[in-house]
Amino acid sequence: MRFMVIVRANADSEAGVMPSEELLTQMGQYNEELVKAGVMVGGEGLHPSSKGARVRFSGKQRTVIDGPFAESKELIAGYWLFQTGSLAEAVEWVKRAPALFDGDEPCEIEIRQIFEACDFGAEFTPELRAQEDRLREQIAARQ
Repeated sequence: MRFMVIVRANADSEAGVMPSEELLTQMGQYNEELVKAGVMVGGEGLHPSSKGARVRFSGKQRTVIDGPFAESKELIAGYWLFQTGSLAEAVEWVKRAPALFDGDEPCEIEIRQIFEACDFGAEFTPELRAQEDRLREQIAARQ
């Protein structure tokens, strides 16, 4: 099972405050553990929403909204992609993470399972599966 592990933003991450050397060291050690265990598939930190944009869809209309965005508790500061046997295993790995932000402000991490091809049922036809496989192969070849 694959999971997206979503690190919620806080006031400091939205202000562009960079983590301390100590925190970066702890994160590096944690990421090494994840990789050695075969759990971490990917992960990155994200720039503040002030450097981003949203595209709102309404029928055929597309509206671009430039950041920053108001509610930092609903924003993402970074993510990991985990491959584990269960949600419970992913939760156990997240509980081992260092405190992700310096200071006393709480940090929240959300864990969401990623859809796999088999989750879509009959609507995901053999032709659509073949297309998905081709796209994944092209992505892997670029890396």
